[in-house]
Order: sequence, then C-alpha cells, then structure tokens
Amino acid sequence: MAEKFIVTPCGALRGSIEIGGAKNAVLPVLAAALLTEQPCTLQNVPSLSDVESMRVLIESLGAKTRAAGEKGSITIDASDVTSLEASYELVGKLRASFLVMGPLLARFGQAKVPLPGGCAIGSRPVDLHLKGFAALGADIDHSHGFVTATANTLKGAKIYLDFPSVGATENIMMAAVLAEGQTVLENCAIEPEIVDLANFLNSIGGKIRGAGTDTIKIEGVPRLHSQNIKHSIIPDRIEAGTFMVAAAITRGDVTLTNVLADHVKPVTAKLKEVNVSVEESDDGIRVFCDTDTKAADLKTLPYPGFPTDMQAQFMSLLATAGGTSVITETVFENRFMQVGELKRMGAEIKIESRSAIIEGVKNLTGTQVAASDLRAGAALVLAALRAEGITEITGIHHIDRGYDRLDLQLNQLGADIKRIIE
Repeated sequence: MAEKFIVTPCGALRGSIEIGGAKNAVLPVLAAALLTEQPCTLQNVPSLSDVESMRVLIESLGAKTRAAGEKGSITIDASDVTSLEASYELVGKLRASFLVMGPLLARFGQAKVPLPGGCAIGSRPVDLHLKGFAALGADIDHSHGFVTATANTLKGAKIYLDFPSVGATENIMMAAVLAEGQTVLENCAIEPEIVDLANFLNSIGGKIRGAGTDTIKIEGVPRLHSQNIKHSIIPDRIEAGTFMVAAAITRGDVTLTNVLADHVKPVTAKLKEVNVSVEESDDGIRVFCDTDTKAADLKTLPYPGFPTDMQAQFMSLLATAGGTSVITETVFENRFMQVGELKRMGAEIKIESRSAIIEGVKNLTGTQVAASDLRAGAALVLAALRAEGITEITGIHHIDRGYDRLDLQLNQLGADIKRIIE
C-alpha cells in the first residue's frame, strides 16, 4: 500500500514547532541497550519508521521493548538475548542496523550481521567498523553476504580512523566499552550524536572521555548496569534545519522549540548569508524572511561543517535564490538524487562531478515527482511549498524514515499537504 503527498502552496509558514528526538542519536542508543542485562528507559524517542525497524531488529535478537508510560518513552530489556545473528530482511531495511555488531561482539564475543541497506546515497562501506573490531582482537569473516566477528576477549587498542565516520566511531566505541584496558580512538567523528551515545554509555557504567573531540579514550569495564537509568535523546538537528529552511523558502516566520542552537550553527550561518533572519532566545530559534534570498556557495563536511543531511533541503532554497550558487558534496558520492526532480519543477541545476551549479529562478512549478531517499524527499516537500500549482510527491515512505509525520507538522504552520493512500 503506497502513500503520496499532494501539496498545495499556501504562502508563508507561520507559528511554532517543537523539534523531536534525533533519529541519528536514538538508533545507536537502541543498539547500545544490548550491552547491558538490566532494563533501561529512553525518553524523547521520535516516532519514525527507522526507529521502529531498529526496535524490531533488537527484539528479533531476544530483547524486549515496551512503552514506558509517557509519550516518546520506551524501556528496553536485553537480559535474555537469544540470537547473535541479525536477519537479512531486517538489516536490509536500515543501514544503522549494522550498529548491533559492536554491542553483540562486546557482550557475547560473537556477532553475525549481513551487509546493511538503507538509502541509495552512496556506498558508505563498513570497512572502518571492521578494522576497528580487528584492532580490538576480533576475527572477521566475510561469507555469503554476512560479516561474522568473533573474539574470546576484546582488548583495548589505539585505533586511527582513515575518515571520521560517525557509524564506525559509534560501533567501535560500543565494542571497546567492555574491552580489557584502554582504547584510544583517533580522528573520530565529533557529531552531537556521538556525545549523546557516550553520555548514555557512561550513565550505565561506561568510562568514556573526549566524546565531541577527535580523540576518544575508553577505559574498558567488566560489565554495564542500567538499573533505573533514564536517558533523554537529544533534539534532531536535521529536523530543526529542515524547518528552518521551510520558513525561509516560504518567506515565513517560524519559531523552533526544543532545539539546541549550537547544533544548527552551520545552517544558521548559511541562512544568514542568503538573507534570512535567525534569532536565538530562551524560547528557541526564530527564523523569518520577508525579502528575496540571494545565492551562496556551500560545501558539505563532517561536523561541525555544513551537514550532508541538509544539502538537499538547502538546494531547494537556493533554487529560488537570486544569482548562481554552487553546492559541493564531499561526504557521499551519490547525494544529488533530488536534482532531476527539482529540474522537473523548473529548477535550473547542472551537475559537474561532485558539485551542483544552481541558477536561481523566480518560481518553481508544481508537478509529479518522486522521493528517492529521505533527505531528497524532504527537499521536494520544501520545493513544493514554494511552487506555483499542485505538486504530487510519491515515495514518501522514505520521508517517514526520518520525520514524524512531516505533513502534519508543516500543516500546523499553515501548509496544505494531504497524505493520500493509493
């Protein structure tokens, strides 16, 4: 049963929106719950299809999950893990499912996980994860589309990542937390989601220092305990950035609450550069624009650079900005999937290697387009809010992977988006 959006432009978005928990933070924390025998409770958990996929995966391994009373809270009990092999069907739906390998390997000495799936935005190899496990003393075997890691005892090591991969940093950190001795992880990712995972691991007895810097030190402990632990997931900086661009592209006035200003600094800086006003206060972040936007160049980089997960949404904004903009994508090699669909809406964009050259146009036009991945889908929704005429967007299951009913959230601000079941 497929669903689609029908978007009718309604002018400027106005009002206030509360940002939910971060998808990219909750997924590794759900995996990390496999490290402890005692129940732990997570709060501010977003209602997303990716989160549901991870929940089903850890349940398939024997963990139990249940709603913990208040909305957005779940309790995970991994005291009785019965399988050390992740299902191909479940892992194929979600790339982050590979993150169960580190916890299973650390706690049980073995893990078997198929090569992961997810959005078609590039190869995103898991080589760095496996090199890290091997450095900790695990034996790695590839066969029949699965990766198996085994180790009688993991031992701390000095590990240098060739690239500051978020997933590799998280997976190795989870494996090292139960390894004997000290692990030093260098050139690691410094994203806020890394800090959130480290905070969770420390709350259940881990000894991790340096998260948020490019060197993390982990003192291994014999076991982790999570009795009466409640951990609140950080706000989603990509969801926040998406609504900031939504305010800008519609020339609206939107205030975001439950948002950490430091986490969206790159987006804030670039919005100001294109002539959008951004004000921070105790109540949140206000984004408003009542004038024409102008062109700007941007390059995606690992945090704290401009996030690759905001590149597509910002392209929609630049497509209607005056002048010529250049976007250079350095993180993923296939992340201009939205370009063909934006061009169907009247955008003037040319791809040259890893750069997109955008000639701003005065108006986009509504038509039939298809979302190819999560952030490309969000970009099409933003473009449709600004377009003249009705836009039909198919493939919205991609959007539901990372946004909790984006249609309803935008409708609260004055948008007109109907979800149609076909």
